[in-house]
Amino acid sequence: MGSPERQLTTRAAGAVVWRRDQHDRTEIAVVHRPRYDDWSLPKGKIDRHETSPAAAVREVAEETGRSCVLERFLTTVGYTIPAEDGEGTVPKSVNYYSARATGGTFVPSSEVDELRWMEVAEARRVLSYSTEIGVLDEFTSIPAGSATLLLVRHAKAGKKENWDGDDDLRPLSNAGLRQAEALAELLPLFGPDRVHSAPRLRCVQTVHRIADDIGCEVVHEPLLSEEGYTQDPDKGMQRLLELVSGGGTPLVCSQGGVIPDLVSTLAARDGHTLRSTPTKKGSLWVLTFTPHPDGSGPMLRSAHHLPNPLPAPDR
Repeated sequence: MGSPERQLTTRAAGAVVWRRDQHDRTEIAVVHRPRYDDWSLPKGKIDRHETSPAAAVREVAEETGRSCVLERFLTTVGYTIPAEDGEGTVPKSVNYYSARATGGTFVPSSEVDELRWMEVAEARRVLSYSTEIGVLDEFTSIPAGSATLLLVRHAKAGKKENWDGDDDLRPLSNAGLRQAEALAELLPLFGPDRVHSAPRLRCVQTVHRIADDIGCEVVHEPLLSEEGYTQDPDKGMQRLLELVSGGGTPLVCSQGGVIPDLVSTLAARDGHTLRSTPTKKGSLWVLTFTPHPDGSGPMLRSAHHLPNPLPAPDR
């Protein structure tokens, strides 16, 4: 019987990194690893105290020399690898993301000696592993460059009953401030370029540093507060879709009385079944949209939930 340590899953993250060629065709990055003499998507182990999205961006930089912006979660692939002590195997799990290349230059190394950009059809023939061909299937299921909206619940702010002042002014707790700092590291990986928030101090505090870092103001969104949304959910939904249609990648901070209904209503409207819509404080929904075929506005194509901005074993 193997030791308990041997059963621990090796956690890794990677990406389908894409760019447009001169003819506006989508190309993806495939790397050659001389140690294994294989062709693969860029990926690597998640370091301790590192989130899966952060590891994906870091590994892309290390293996391809490219900086990138994450767009959406694709899938998790599981398989076994030889144990480090040479006895038996251990499980490995790799989280893959779609990522748009934004710059940088490839420099060959002992780990990766060649980088090739190719269309997806060619990559299917070149990749050494059938599991990664499956990752490409998920990548091509939604067009690269689709609209993304980041929907985060405010960080921890203590208990309402323990606050004597105006609840609109209830601030983040120390734990909430730590979550906000973690979000300030996590959210930029997805490239937000404008920041919106329900007009509650705890909501604004959650995303204020991100707004400062990208040089924009936090725009108040009364329709996406609990009070505003409860009074008129349709107007709240309309406002969210307006933000999606505005271009770029909006970041929206809202509340626990809004996000579950907003996400589940969007999903049901556009034909998706979500098992649940968890919305812990400090958690994130990455929502991907494409234009609706009937021209009626954005249509939800995927919804991925990140339960915690802090590194955790199950992420």
